[in-house]
Amino acid sequence: MDLCRFHYCFSGIIFFSGIVFPVMVASIGVNYGQIANNLPLPENVVPLVKSIGATKVKLYDADPRVLQAFANTGVEFIVGLGNDLLGKMKDVDKAQTWVKTNVQAYLPATKISSIFVGNEVLTFNDTTLTGCLVPAMQSVHTALVNLGLDKQVSVTTAHSLAILETSYPPSSGAFRRDLTSCITPILNFHAKTGSPFLINAYPYFAYKASPKQVSLDFVLFQQNQGIIDPSTNLHYDNMLFAQIDAVYAALAALGYKKLPVHISETGWPSKGDEDEAGATPDNAKKYNGNLMKLMSQKKGTPMKPDSDLNIYVFAMFNENMKPGPTSERNYGLFKPDGTPVYSLGIALSNSTFSNTTSFGGSSGSSDTPASSQGSSSTGYLTISSANTKRYPLVGPVSFFFMFMIKLLLIS
Repeated sequence: MDLCRFHYCFSGIIFFSGIVFPVMVASIGVNYGQIANNLPLPENVVPLVKSIGATKVKLYDADPRVLQAFANTGVEFIVGLGNDLLGKMKDVDKAQTWVKTNVQAYLPATKISSIFVGNEVLTFNDTTLTGCLVPAMQSVHTALVNLGLDKQVSVTTAHSLAILETSYPPSSGAFRRDLTSCITPILNFHAKTGSPFLINAYPYFAYKASPKQVSLDFVLFQQNQGIIDPSTNLHYDNMLFAQIDAVYAALAALGYKKLPVHISETGWPSKGDEDEAGATPDNAKKYNGNLMKLMSQKKGTPMKPDSDLNIYVFAMFNENMKPGPTSERNYGLFKPDGTPVYSLGIALSNSTFSNTTSFGGSSGSSDTPASSQGSSSTGYLTISSANTKRYPLVGPVSFFFMFMIKLLLIS
């Protein structure tokens, strides 16, 4: 089922310079990673998810504890099938067993609307893994059809923005030529099944690479002059929307103008190493808070003004066991004890988080369906570690390089 069909909102309060305004915030998605040894039990995460108005959650696995904890909450889930399982999933029987155990067992109490098969597979430069991707997606979809679930659960995969060869101006967005033969079958699959195209986009990395040239206001959704696409005359006042439209342009160039694009990951770290410019609580607050404010306006991008913004913020928690630079362990909206890392400027609901929370609890209730074939959280290390190339802008005419030139001229 196309995720675009679900649109929720909640009454919240946004604070501007001490003045309080009630608003309706559009559907917010959040990534729930678990590479940590100090996270709260899933049942204690439910009120935290609701406190930020999130109605959609993306898991990097199909953790039975999480799926059971969110039963009858109305929260919509995307569950992940890790890269390490793609080879097995080419077998329809194995795919059907996985779907029965990790999806069907929780329906309809837990709302599972999509399965993303693999994460950033095409940019791993692993031909064997790439060769398994489409067959695995097809097998999982066939399994859903066999089980009568294909109308409510879609199949997709998530990509790094590094699949783009050209991204400036946005209207000239194009996929890497060496990946076209791999991408086209995926797009055919999306067109036939009606599933969305997922992309992980991080303006933070453009700023981190060249903080003296890239406008911080431009990447944080703050007031700025922005840029104009010379081909379309469309005005862009933030980098994320320009990135999204570059993806739309790349899809259109291959003949897939109608495919919906969802942002499966985007975020900003609140802490980093000395060489990680901009990784501060204040910048993270501005990025995520302003992003949610934009979503509340229910406006699309300049190229797709009538398309809904389906965006999943990365991430729910700081994860203390993630490899890589300090920033990788500090993308969370919440600390493991349930307290906010920073204020988003959105009033929290009356839901409270117990001060006596148990941490790292791995035991589920006795009636939790048994997990099998790698549905546990360990798969997240495979598909979302710092080694997966989360480069926001790529290509011989890289997006951030061109933005540096433009922004230097107007600053």
